This record gives sequence, C-alpha cells and structure tokens, in this order.
Amino acid sequence: MAEIRIGISGWTYPGWRGSFYPVGLPQRRELEYAADRFSSIEINASFYSLLRSSYAAWRARTPDRTVFAVKGGRFITHMKRLAYVQTPLANFFASGLLALGPKLGPLLWQLPPTLPFDPGLLGSFLELLPRTSIQAAQLSRSHDARVAGDRALTRAEADLPLRHAVEVRHESYRCDAAVRLLREHGVALVVADVAGRWPQIEEVTSDFVYVRLHGADELYVSGYTGEALDAWAAKVLAWQKVGLDVYVYFDNDVKVRAPYDAMGLMQRCAPIS
Repeated sequence: MAEIRIGISGWTYPGWRGSFYPVGLPQRRELEYAADRFSSIEINASFYSLLRSSYAAWRARTPDRTVFAVKGGRFITHMKRLAYVQTPLANFFASGLLALGPKLGPLLWQLPPTLPFDPGLLGSFLELLPRTSIQAAQLSRSHDARVAGDRALTRAEADLPLRHAVEVRHESYRCDAAVRLLREHGVALVVADVAGRWPQIEEVTSDFVYVRLHGADELYVSGYTGEALDAWAAKVLAWQKVGLDVYVYFDNDVKVRAPYDAMGLMQRCAPIS
C-alpha cells in the first residue's frame, strides 16, 4: 500500500514550548519529542543557510521510521532564481544532507511569487536535479569554497532514489505546459493551501503527492476546522487509493496549530483495524 506521512514544517518554535512541548522539556529534546509523534518532519532551516553538520545529528536522534523532507536553499530559488545554479546545487548537496541516508525524503523547491513560468528555465533546473543519492554525491563533488573541503559530504552510503517537489507561487504555472513539464521529469507539483494568496493547483505530476498546509484562512496563523481536516483526509486517502505516496506538512505554526492539526489529520487517515 502507498504510504501516508503527515507531519510538521520545522519544530523549533518558542511559542510551542509549554503548549505542544511539555513544560520543562529541554530544547535539545524537541526534535525527539516531535519525531515520536510524527512519521515525517520538513526541515525548513536548510532554506536559509547551508546546515553542514546538523543532518547526521538529526538522523541519530530520531526513530528509524522518521523521514525528513528537506527544503532547498533560497539562494538557488530566490536569489539565483533557478538560473546558473549547478554550483549552488552542488554546495547544497555537499552541505551534509546525504548524511540522512534512508531518512532523506522528498526535496522541496519553493519558488518565489515573482518568478513566472518559463519552460526553458524550469526545464533546465529540473534536468540538473539528481534522481538518486549516488547522483547527488557526484554532483556534490563540484562544490566550491562555500563548503569547505574538510566539511563537505560527497559520498552516499547507498544508492537510494531521490524525489523532488516544486511549490509554485505565480498564477502562470496554472497551465498545461507547466504540468506537462513537471510530469515529464517526474517532479511533484506541491499542493499548497495558502489562504488564497497564491495558486492552489492539485495536478498529480509524479508518483507521490506533496501537500503543504499553511493556514485555511490566514497564512501561517489559522488552524483547520474538523470539517476542513475531513476534506483534506478524503483527498489524502483518495491519492493513496490510486497508489500515490502522500506527504503532508502543516506550516501554520504561529498560534501552535500545526502539531495539533497534523495529529487531527493523522487520526482521520489512520487505517481502520
């Protein structure tokens, strides 16, 4: 049966302490606490900087069943805007994420809202993306001085498949050409609930579906009602039924809604025994 993995986007939020995280829980234990409750966690910090040594520690501190989605760097998506990014991609993969080994899940590439659909640009970027951990290791060897040689991880312990998902935020991607291009490359088009601010497109373009729930009514703030969670559960189960793995991450963290909404969706998607 296809897998359903439901979790949270990030886990280090001061507002969660004393609410989702019990009073007195050391900050260094928050990842373990979250990983005990969710089968997958989306790493957000990788969007802002190269994390280097953190990945191996996160792998060691989480259960075997844990899968991490990793958000690609904004230097690639927002600053370089996907153009001339072979070396930045090499730096990203050399920065240590291959240390996650079998816990490395989908890689998320969030595009800026000011970047319209350009088939040549997007197609060139998709062609650069490694599809296995061995390919990622080979790419990582062309890193530059931004990743010091003695800190670069340029090998993979096993040849494992890599999945990629693209989150778009410009209305021009709502077209057959964009869907067709992503489908040709087997890259998932993220289903993003963004309170109506950016497009929500529910086209299946890969063998898995990647969902990001940023807030039903107010971005990053509002929670999901029982009825809304029922609706999302119906979609998740329908995707699973046709053989698609589904990854869902809640990013409505401001008012501590993400972990509780994630648990609510997990309950609705749990197998009936």
